[in-house]
Amino acid sequence: MLTSPYGTWPSPVDAALAAAHDGRPEWVGFVGDEVWWTEPRPAEGGRRALVRRTAEGTEETVLPAPWHVRNRVVEYGGCPWTGAMDAGRPLVVFTHFADQRMYRYEPGGEPLALTPPSPVGAGLRWADPHLDLDRGEVWCVLEEFTGDGPGDVRRVLAAVPLDGSAAEDRSAVRELTDGRHRFVTGPRLSPDGRRAAWLAWDHPRMPWDGTELLVAEIGADGVLHGVHTVAGGPREAIAQADWSADGSLLYTSDRSGWWNLYRDGTPLCPREEEFAGPLWRPGLRWFAPLDSGLIAVVHGRGSTMLGILDPESGEIVDAVGPWTEFAPTLAARGGRAVAVGAGPRTGYEVVELDTVTGRTRAIGARHRDAVDPAYYPEPRIRTFPGPDGREVHAHVYPPHHPTCTASDGEAPPYVIWAHGGPTDRVPLVLDLAIAYFTSRGIGVAEVNYGGSTGYGRAYRERLREQWGVVDVEDCAAVARALAEEGTADPDRLAIRGGSAGGWTAAASLTTTDVYACGTIVYPILDLATWGPGDTHDFESRYLESLIGPFTEVPARYAERSPTSHADRLTAPFLLLQGLDDVICPPAQSERFLARIAGRDVPHAHLTFAGEGHGFRRAETMVRALEAELSLYAQVFGLDVPGVPRLELHP
Repeated sequence: MLTSPYGTWPSPVDAALAAAHDGRPEWVGFVGDEVWWTEPRPAEGGRRALVRRTAEGTEETVLPAPWHVRNRVVEYGGCPWTGAMDAGRPLVVFTHFADQRMYRYEPGGEPLALTPPSPVGAGLRWADPHLDLDRGEVWCVLEEFTGDGPGDVRRVLAAVPLDGSAAEDRSAVRELTDGRHRFVTGPRLSPDGRRAAWLAWDHPRMPWDGTELLVAEIGADGVLHGVHTVAGGPREAIAQADWSADGSLLYTSDRSGWWNLYRDGTPLCPREEEFAGPLWRPGLRWFAPLDSGLIAVVHGRGSTMLGILDPESGEIVDAVGPWTEFAPTLAARGGRAVAVGAGPRTGYEVVELDTVTGRTRAIGARHRDAVDPAYYPEPRIRTFPGPDGREVHAHVYPPHHPTCTASDGEAPPYVIWAHGGPTDRVPLVLDLAIAYFTSRGIGVAEVNYGGSTGYGRAYRERLREQWGVVDVEDCAAVARALAEEGTADPDRLAIRGGSAGGWTAAASLTTTDVYACGTIVYPILDLATWGPGDTHDFESRYLESLIGPFTEVPARYAERSPTSHADRLTAPFLLLQGLDDVICPPAQSERFLARIAGRDVPHAHLTFAGEGHGFRRAETMVRALEAELSLYAQVFGLDVPGVPRLELHP
């Protein structure tokens, strides 16, 4: 065993390896008996490829580059594809990121445009599609921009002809709803094709605050009649709805304080755990009804499992395997359920559960160890005491190396990771970006601060009007606790986060003295310029719940903003920003930097052309990781060979 200071251990986990394994498969579905999904390709400019698992068990990329199966509905993008067998052949409809048009594709042919062209970034966008072969249409969400501002937008349910007649004729698209609601999800049609169900909500609510479950009759002419609300409201969040094989309406509601599953209004398995999560993108799925009447569910408290629920008994049988976390994407056909799962030593892969045999196996995007697993992090699930005695959930990843150790008495540096959202959480899964640090002797602690999902509505509402307070306090509580118990060096603590986590990182650096440095990634920094007209429509009223209505508490917007407290900043920091980010625009970072101009604060500001909100290109992720490690090396006094030195400027 080699004795060497923490943070200096040699590691085979380099930034390129971490970048190559960033992202996960998404949007699983069946096309006949085949399983299809999308998966990231960081080395191909960050595009998302459509992949199928053939009857022979092989994986095939369906469309070559530059086809990019992703859309920009609500900017985060919703489900981008659907498929079915038509006359014995696969028929797939998908959205292409470059032009945001919807296309029809049949293997062996070329994609056929179904929707009209529009300016990139504006015009027409389509998501959460569902095929209606009987009517020769695909039903979906249409997001249409009506002006130049981010709030000049309307969203409706629409029916697009499959024959391509709307490709140059906008009037050939049938609008199914009247636009009375600001946000909608794609419709789910009942097994007999006579009813449709979908979710809707309006500003200033976010979908985890309150949504409405709407149902309508479908006339012989394909027109919706008698639209009415069957569940939900301002303080009840319905996260998903679907129909069972017998025509019963299934949905997840948090009316009990936890997202539980209901059938025609009756709870099926009342538990203090979550059977859904935050609806950040239309098309997310946490349950899928099986033909037998059983229901595949993704559920849990904190971490999630894939299980099969018997709605008559309320019993759940969970899948067996190395997966301790399942993403909100799920599909079912016959007795098969398909999901995307991962674990602390297994990356995300496509998982199939056969409800007849009980067998669970990885069938796509299979995890393969890119490095000796001896270098993987070994996480610990922890609960820490926070202010006022409240619990704070976290995943702690101590430094770990198979052949290196530090001298007795040395405490390691630690980086506190604040997740984005903030209405979200961090899953306990293998992440080579974490291994990049832990295998070198730098600990990581991911904090599911108050406001995070997975622990019930009361826990996530701790952040109501307390953003910039509770998240900052909870991260600091974890950092201090690790230092006090001797797990971390109190003089070598850092904080990092992206998006809302970037806000928490910046707020922590400007309002506490806990951290020696920090990494701030595509952040929100100035609340007064992050609202209607300044950011995308979906989150433009988010601050009313996170901070409070601006007309009632205008001073609070300045008091909480890191930009307002930039004069207090003394710790070195790294600021990373995508130049195409419309959610947290570069102007946020530029205003923050202007406030520290002329002050002796070591910092670096790296910008990336072609990157938006969330880095997707391999070269960007490599540069960002290496810059972050160089920052810690310089501040903590570490010797890290082979990593380009980040130039810090006052």
